[in-house]
Amino acid sequence: MTSSVLREAAYNRSNLLTRKEAADYLGVKEQTLACWACAGRYRLPFVRVGRLVKYRQQDLDAFILENRIGADSSHAV
Repeated sequence: MTSSVLREAAYNRSNLLTRKEAADYLGVKEQTLACWACAGRYRLPFVRVGRLVKYRQQDLDAFILENRIGADSSHAV
């Protein structure tokens, strides 16, 4: 592996949030995220590391933007 690939992998790992951190970030309970992942209710990507589930902050930000409802979004109320 090249050093740039290793640096990118280390950067990506450092940006991974635990399910608790992701839940806090979104303002929901950990169990809610677990249910969403299991049921496939929302398209919220996650990374499985063994038994652990991790979320990238940029995926959480994209999820927030995609699910925004209001005058400045494309969703109709």
